[in-house]
Amino acid sequence: MTIATTARTELRELTADDAPFILDLLNQPSFLRFIGDREVRTLEDSAHRIETRFRASYRENGFGSYAVVLRDTGVPIGICGFVRRESLPMADLGFAFLPQYEGRGYAHEAAVATLGYGRSQLGLPQVMAIAQLDNWRSHRLLARLGFQQMDTRTMPGDAVPVAVFALDLSQPPGSPRSSDDATGHEDT
Repeated sequence: MTIATTARTELRELTADDAPFILDLLNQPSFLRFIGDREVRTLEDSAHRIETRFRASYRENGFGSYAVVLRDTGVPIGICGFVRRESLPMADLGFAFLPQYEGRGYAHEAAVATLGYGRSQLGLPQVMAIAQLDNWRSHRLLARLGFQQMDTRTMPGDAVPVAVFALDLSQPPGSPRSSDDATGHEDT
């Protein structure tokens, strides 16, 4: 199911067919460094993760992380969407892209579409985001999207502190408190 389209991408639900892509993405050095080791080592592990985490989130929460695919080829290049964590009071925006697609504006494009979907279709009044303290690329993207850093904390089960951000989605896109129309360099 497609949840949003942008000029260059489509955001759609992940399926078992995405197992090779998810296996690759979750084992990228940047994913392991900044997001963590999900212990997905085989196609079977990947298919299991898609079903028990991504697809389960669609069923249980009405949202989740979505495949970001190139519109002209259908090739998956990253994920972007909302994650529901017990340790946060609301959904948080998450994103990760294969290294060869970083720095081309895809994460910004997908995040703007995801936030628009959260605002218009899901009725989310506010969303959060987390990023490791030294993940400056994610910090810059979140700032461009209008997120404000609230605090720093260590999430349950993690040893590394993260910056915690929030964004008020009740403001219309492009308003002074929302920068959905921002342009420029992005990254994951």
